[in-house]
Amino acid sequence: MAERIEQRLEDRVPELEQLERVGLFTRREIRAVLRKASALEYKIQRRALRKEDFINYIQYEINLLELIKKRRARIGYSFKKDEIEYSILHRVHSLFNRATGKWKDDVQLWLSHVAFCKQWNSKHQLSKVFSTMLAIHSNKPALWIMAAKWEMETQLSSESARHLFLRALRFHPECPKLYQEYFRMELMHAEKQRKEKKQIEQAKMDLREFNYSEEILNGEMARIVYRDAAQKIKGVEFQLAMLSIAKLFDFTQDLQKEILESLQTSYAEDPLTWDYLARRELQLGSLQAPEPSTKQRKVSEMAQREERCCAVFDEAVGAVPTEDMWKCYITFCLERYNRKTNSEELKQKRLKRTLSVFSKAHECNLLPEALYKQWLQLLLESRLSEKALEVAEAATRRFSLSVDMWQMRLRVLIQLEREDVTQCFEEAVKHVKSKGTLPLWTLWVEWSEGSNSKEDTEALYQRSFHATTPAESVTMKEMYLDWTYRNGGYKKVKRVFTSLCENRPFSLDFFRKMIQIEKEQESCKMLHLREYYERALREFGSTDIDLWLDYIKEELNHPQGKPENCGSIHWRAMKMLQGDQVEDFVSKYTLLQTGHL
Repeated sequence: MAERIEQRLEDRVPELEQLERVGLFTRREIRAVLRKASALEYKIQRRALRKEDFINYIQYEINLLELIKKRRARIGYSFKKDEIEYSILHRVHSLFNRATGKWKDDVQLWLSHVAFCKQWNSKHQLSKVFSTMLAIHSNKPALWIMAAKWEMETQLSSESARHLFLRALRFHPECPKLYQEYFRMELMHAEKQRKEKKQIEQAKMDLREFNYSEEILNGEMARIVYRDAAQKIKGVEFQLAMLSIAKLFDFTQDLQKEILESLQTSYAEDPLTWDYLARRELQLGSLQAPEPSTKQRKVSEMAQREERCCAVFDEAVGAVPTEDMWKCYITFCLERYNRKTNSEELKQKRLKRTLSVFSKAHECNLLPEALYKQWLQLLLESRLSEKALEVAEAATRRFSLSVDMWQMRLRVLIQLEREDVTQCFEEAVKHVKSKGTLPLWTLWVEWSEGSNSKEDTEALYQRSFHATTPAESVTMKEMYLDWTYRNGGYKKVKRVFTSLCENRPFSLDFFRKMIQIEKEQESCKMLHLREYYERALREFGSTDIDLWLDYIKEELNHPQGKPENCGSIHWRAMKMLQGDQVEDFVSKYTLLQTGHL
């Protein structure tokens, strides 16, 4: 092994001598490079090879190349690149080849080699890398697309790119992304040839000397790709993606028409088809422009376009009466309403249209649950409070088991300061099952704190412990403890804490809140703090390191603390904690002892 390493270091000598001779590196720096290279070489020649060693070696060589590049720019020296950089480049490629040969499955390693080749313009080497990588990772479409794009955009070889796409499609015959990129490539090739032909015509050269196929110029190759893809890949999303690609090129009107006809024929009942057809009307010019003013004309044109969009949507919800179709219609109306405009008339027209569409969808019982919230928000913003209440009530009738719907209705009632809030809360908890009702109870007690007497609020808290699931009652206990302290003082919160401790489960925050309350007292007693910490440790001592450390800090820092107790607390912690937590505890305890925590 040593002989091999010595040989590799000797191979470096010519380039290092050149670096010193031309003044890019000093003799001291050359020696440092040799020492570092020797250490890195020994690491990659061991029997048990590590990927990190190869990565570190490669990174060192890349950093060396970057340093040489900066030094050249600084002194203005651009000669001897064959003897210096090319030698290092060859070594980096060799290291990458060894690494990717050893760890073939590491895609990131391959991509790093690709990126290095691109950065240093190693086209011949990059071609080899792509070839080897695709032979091993033929199951990854993204790599095929990357290789084909490089052939098309950098090598300017549409033939090679086409060959790669065809090979990729043999491995992935139903991959939408591959077809989309292949389709795009064929259109780019056609556009490129059209530009070349135009330049030749402008130069008044004889076109017969050049072999330009009219079919390729008109995008027939792309049409073939599309037709083949349409037979294998179904779905509106794919058709729309192909159409959006075709629209990027100004010579594809016939192709766009074909895709659009296919869309309307094969997917006439899909909401996305109608959504596209409706939104397409926005891009078309207005039918007439009667207003003399430019600003008024623009507003009028936009209003006409939106009316045409809505006419298509109205036809759509008649042909495809589904929730998804109404959702598309409402989403469009909301988008238009939220667009900024200086015309108050247009904004009011958009608002009226949006509210009308919400109402129609609701009447058809096809308004999705998620959209009721947006409808209510819009009504409240428009100060239509009575209508908002009506909608909220209708939403809870339709989705009587939905916590979100009841919460939404209750928030509207609270916001409008209605008298029947309590009645609505009772109705809500009656309809909704106990699991998942926590948002309703938290909203109820928060409202009660500001609206009802302390006795009513306390009774509500007590009721919530039994009405919610054990896991959800934990949050209610925390809120009750906090509310009691704010309204009843220290003595009462201490009694409540003792009472609540009889009913599990608890949360760590429940105990920490009580500890914090004790600390806020003028006569903070260590005896009480010990009680709270001991209770908390019985529940969470096996999982929480910080709880033990805080307990130790209290004994050390509190005026009534007993530092001699720290040893026994540490011993108990070591017994209760498990696995990696023991190591973490020991580390933090050591930092605490040295005053760094």
